[in-house]
Amino acid sequence: MSIKIDAKKCVGCGKCLDVCPGSLLYKDDSGKAYIRYPRDCWGCTACLKECQAGAIRYYLGADIGGKGTTLYTKREKHFLHWHIEKAIGEVEVITVNQQESNKY
Repeated sequence: MSIKIDAKKCVGCGKCLDVCPGSLLYKDDSGKAYIRYPRDCWGCTACLKECQAGAIRYYLGADIGGKGTTLYTKREKHFLHWHIEKAIGEVEVITVNQQESNKY
């Protein structure tokens, strides 16, 4: 499992670099984020949750039924929308109210 960063969508805010627990993300000469060694990605999705531009996609591994499925997020106020995009083009959305997620 790993991430891929779309340089065209990246706005260069650096939030993903700040939250990566493995310090695996860097900025290139144009200020865009990239991952030097994708195989080293832990799969924590911290960067995914911070990317407001939707530039980071997480690839689900075949061992958990991924087979080309990607995961990305979109934020709307205090809601985080997890988009699961399957290889066949189907998209499933799971919405999490972040103000309610740690209540229990």
